[in-house]
Amino acid sequence: MRVAIVHYWLVGMRGGEKVLEALCRIYPQADIFTHVYDPSAMSETIRSRNVQQSFIGSLPYARKLYKNYLPLMPMALEQLDLRGYDLILSSEAGPAKGIIPPPGALHICYCHSPMRYIWNMFHDYRAGAGFLKRALMLPAAHYVRNWDAVSAQRVDHFVANSRTVADRIERYYRRDAEVIPPPVAVDDFEIVPEAERGDYYLMAGELVGYKRPDLAVEAFNAMGRRLVVVGGGEMLERIRRLAGPTVTVLGPQPFAQLRHLYARCQALVFPGEEDFGIVPVEAMASGRPVIAFGRGGATESVVDGQTGLFFHEQSAAAIIEAEQRFRATTFDPALCRAQAERFAAARFELRMQAFVEARLRQARAPRRPLVPTLVSVNG
Repeated sequence: MRVAIVHYWLVGMRGGEKVLEALCRIYPQADIFTHVYDPSAMSETIRSRNVQQSFIGSLPYARKLYKNYLPLMPMALEQLDLRGYDLILSSEAGPAKGIIPPPGALHICYCHSPMRYIWNMFHDYRAGAGFLKRALMLPAAHYVRNWDAVSAQRVDHFVANSRTVADRIERYYRRDAEVIPPPVAVDDFEIVPEAERGDYYLMAGELVGYKRPDLAVEAFNAMGRRLVVVGGGEMLERIRRLAGPTVTVLGPQPFAQLRHLYARCQALVFPGEEDFGIVPVEAMASGRPVIAFGRGGATESVVDGQTGLFFHEQSAAAIIEAEQRFRATTFDPALCRAQAERFAAARFELRMQAFVEARLRQARAPRRPLVPTLVSVNG
């Protein structure tokens, strides 16, 4: 069986690329197609595969400005020649599912989210853009949005990474989706004795507007409690300027340091609304609870009152109130770890492989022949 995996772009190792790695382990014979490929930013698992770029990858400064080429990506996907492949797996968060599948091929889309910048977060992205970009976004997003909805009909089956994303697929594409949470490398994290634990809270992840890192900094400035911030992104310098004397902004850190900080924090602070959110699962894998905004993917991984606490308004005051409740609540590290185990990579691979094989059997089943109906005509 020839397998093709289509991933939106390969310029860094984040949650979507971890899913891609898992798909590569399930289907080691698969070829990978993408818009832009930076081998130096990829894991050995991905680099060892046959990776082909669309024409987007040959455009000027594509590795840095790839998102600016979004209006060209529908055309680029439709030019990919996938004849001869039996199974096509598209990994969708940017344009990936819009390939033209050859006759007889099964196309399954693992959807991290319908493209945020043209659907549920369009107005947020547009509000944060400059004057010229705001003006260009209106016609470009209208065109890509229409193409995106039409291209969803080229998918035989959708898989969503969370119930939250499955709801978006139903709203924007009018399609059902199986929910299979993404893989988390639970075994890479450790639980340490309480005596080794620090007095700080941790916020980790990309520092971008929709994740609302500013709210956490504002709350911990006001409380005078220690907060350690890990991650890069467009808001890094702003967060450094906002940080008071009890907030330490480390910027991007190697995995070994992040692992150390997870295991020794009081709790993870998670103020944004995510599609799924791997960071809370990594914190729970380290035996640490999560203080999270009670919407989106966090509500599907964190158990309120057992492995963390939710606050229900995105404000510094709500985070302060949740932190006060947190200090009055006891959490069991073993229970946090057990909850994280539900999202282990091995479980993802088993569930995804079983889903694909069931759909392949269904597609290959012989079709029942049409039986003509005899109509009697009297007189």
